[in-house]
Amino acid sequence: MTKLFTSQKFRRTAVQVLFVAVVAMFILATIIVGRTNIADQGIATGFGFLNQTTGWPVSFSLTDVGPRSTYTQVLFAGLLNTMLVGFMTLIFATVLGLLLALMRISSNSLMKLVGTTYVEVFRNVPVILQVFFWYAILTHFPGPRQAYSLADMAFFSNRGLMLPAPSLSGLDVAIFLIGCVAIGFGLKSFKPKKSGLRLPLAILAAVALFGVLLLTGREADVPLWSVPELKGLRFVGGVSLKPEFSALLIGLTLFGASYIGEIIRGGLISVDKGKLEAGSALGMSPFQINRYIRIPLAFRAMLPSLSNQYIWLMKGTTVGIAIGYPDYFAIVSTSINQSGQTMELLALLMGGFIVVNYSIGFAMNLLNTRLKLKGRS
Repeated sequence: MTKLFTSQKFRRTAVQVLFVAVVAMFILATIIVGRTNIADQGIATGFGFLNQTTGWPVSFSLTDVGPRSTYTQVLFAGLLNTMLVGFMTLIFATVLGLLLALMRISSNSLMKLVGTTYVEVFRNVPVILQVFFWYAILTHFPGPRQAYSLADMAFFSNRGLMLPAPSLSGLDVAIFLIGCVAIGFGLKSFKPKKSGLRLPLAILAAVALFGVLLLTGREADVPLWSVPELKGLRFVGGVSLKPEFSALLIGLTLFGASYIGEIIRGGLISVDKGKLEAGSALGMSPFQINRYIRIPLAFRAMLPSLSNQYIWLMKGTTVGIAIGYPDYFAIVSTSINQSGQTMELLALLMGGFIVVNYSIGFAMNLLNTRLKLKGRS
């Protein structure tokens, strides 16, 4: 028995078990006290309300929801809205951040000045102020009858940006996305004779799949493309990007690009100059050096910080509630006011963001594991 208590391994295990037991008891006590207080106040609990109709519409959604929709359908629509603006922000902010990083490390003084000025301005202005700024600009565009037109195909007004869109249903879009993922996995094992042939083949296959869905996934009397047309005081047809969505997307993209640009710049300058000089000695152009040497090596160094920034930007979509964008946070807030199911809806809110952000972190960690150099821990 004495040897057991003097064992360092036993002591460590005992401390860990004791810590887990204390945490479990604290959580259990919190649940018991919370349920008792809720019962004393006569507050209904449970998730049965999710099957009830909401009675209020959603101004923007990727799915068909209305006043007769249930809380489950409305909450799912809000989650899709958050994921839409979040993932589009990640894509646009990454592309813009890469351009800013290349400008900041450029030998051209003007490009370096522009990149530095952008980063210092947009990084030091709160993101909610930037979103308000773009929302004020977009809502001060002229009305639909005086809307700015681009070749009578796209229109800018205070109702938003109206664009032509293919006549595809939500199911067709889902099939297209799943097909693109399948094409990516299929070409992963394909080894063409010529290097660099995978990307053109992937693009060609995706375009072919899109064409097939466009020709077969619509009714006979429906045109291939839906073009917005002015009827009365509003536009019909096409796809409409509301000012709330556009302002949130622009604000988050410009704000996130300033941070991502600095992360990418740090990764780029961490690349050994000897490797860049070797590429130059082999006769590679500056574009080829960036494409094949600098960016791939820098990507490994900046991936952990980039993962944190991606997760932060996804959580940053919650500022959309300030301008009326119906994201997941706004939908949950409205649902709390309408149903009174505070604890359940807050649990769903936290659970939704945990799933989305954990998925981003898992994907980035998986990518980091696949790309790390062999022999590195």
